[in-house]
Amino acid sequence: MGLSSVGAALRTRVPELGELMAGRIRAEVESYADDALIPCSSLRESCEGNADLLLARFAFGAGPDVGAAQQTGRLRAEQGVPLADTLHAYRVGFEFLWSELVDEARRHPDVTDTELVAGSSEIWALFGRYAEAVAAAYREASAELALQREARRSALAEALFTGALADRTTPWEAAGQLGLPERGPYAVVAASVPDPGQEPLPGIEAALRRSGVPSVWRLLPDQQIGLVALAHRDAESVSLRELRRRRARVGVSPTFDTLRETPQALRFARLALTGLPGAGPGVTRFDDSPLAMLTAAAPAEASRLVEVSLGPLLALPEVERGRLLRTLGHWFGSGGVTAAAAERLFVHPNTVRYRLRRIEELTGRSLSDPLAVCDLGAALYALRLLPF
Repeated sequence: MGLSSVGAALRTRVPELGELMAGRIRAEVESYADDALIPCSSLRESCEGNADLLLARFAFGAGPDVGAAQQTGRLRAEQGVPLADTLHAYRVGFEFLWSELVDEARRHPDVTDTELVAGSSEIWALFGRYAEAVAAAYREASAELALQREARRSALAEALFTGALADRTTPWEAAGQLGLPERGPYAVVAASVPDPGQEPLPGIEAALRRSGVPSVWRLLPDQQIGLVALAHRDAESVSLRELRRRRARVGVSPTFDTLRETPQALRFARLALTGLPGAGPGVTRFDDSPLAMLTAAAPAEASRLVEVSLGPLLALPEVERGRLLRTLGHWFGSGGVTAAAAERLFVHPNTVRYRLRRIEELTGRSLSDPLAVCDLGAALYALRLLPF
């Protein structure tokens, strides 16, 4: 190629050209002007490497070597430079080198205008190839970095939930890396997984983030668990609304102020989930029903309470047993008001009174005795929550 002597002459000036190219790029591409983001030495080395390979192509017809371009693409991804700025910098660099080639060609009388035109086509074809290599390496590195960040995020979240943070990482440092505030209030959420690998709360983190509520989540084989920051005024109501929209079975812990309480809060959220009545979707907070949570926390003891308090009633034939239990449940649900319970059951108040006396006879507990009422109420909760 007629430009070989031009390329050879410029190759002797590669350090100088690298310095000049770096200065041009820093002047024209905003993100490259930040020395904290891209150190001068890093940019200069990249410019020298790419210039040397490009000029070798002109000097002695070396095959296109995109190694330097790939290295630059990976490095810029690691430095967090936008891909658009990285490609802009490459274009500026190629324009600079072409102007240097043209200037040098004027010192070589043997180089014709036709050869310069051909060289122009060559350099912009090379720019296209280099740009593709930069973009491909950048995207590959970005994907790897995203996986690494997600793995780190998942590990930090797991450490918060289990209380197993490494000695060198404080809860507050973990919070910063997870995008959570250093102080509460927080709450922990636990949702039942319908099938392994299937999220019961799809898109919950993004939905909460759009509402200004930061959170972090982990998908386990049987549950999806999350730590939600409730710092802003409407965070709790927003969170509950988003949870209910997903039609899952969800338990929510009481609020707490320090991240060191996260493992205990997770236990409370799981107890709330266990205490959720029925089999359908629903959201329950631990504080909504402390008695139900207490029952869920001690299932063996709760089973014994049912046997002791309601055993004779449970021994009845199914129809009578169901009728008496429903009556007792509506009586509790009506605040102990017989007339209100009768309305719920669509029966006469005297019918309710008769059934309540029958329950008292069978259990040996008087519904006018507050302690007996506590026993029966707790046993009724346990009967709803535990398998019998």
